[in-house]
Amino acid sequence: MKKEIELNITKNAITKAKELIKREKDSLGLRIKVETGGCSGMTYNVNHAVEINMQDEVIKRDGISFFIDPGAVLFIIGSTVDWKEDKFKSGFSFENPNETARCGCGESFSI
Repeated sequence: MKKEIELNITKNAITKAKELIKREKDSLGLRIKVETGGCSGMTYNVNHAVEINMQDEVIKRDGISFFIDPGAVLFIIGSTVDWKEDKFKSGFSFENPNETARCGCGESFSI
């Protein structure tokens, strides 16, 4: 049996994921990717998963599937995924112990 990667997903993030998935009829869950971009080189990206890729790592929490893109696995091991909202923005946030730098606006990081 394959061991699940170490990723903490807060209750806040799970609650918001349920809400988002309920609104999107074709959504199988949420896909987490790490892409190149931003001031520091990499950004986190969370979108609806409408298909399952064979290499995806799948993490299930409270009935919700989180599909981790194979290219993101090594970058997010040990991270905490949360949902944050304030007057200016809302979205999934990542607290990643592997980061070596983060840009001033908090949108990108490097490892």
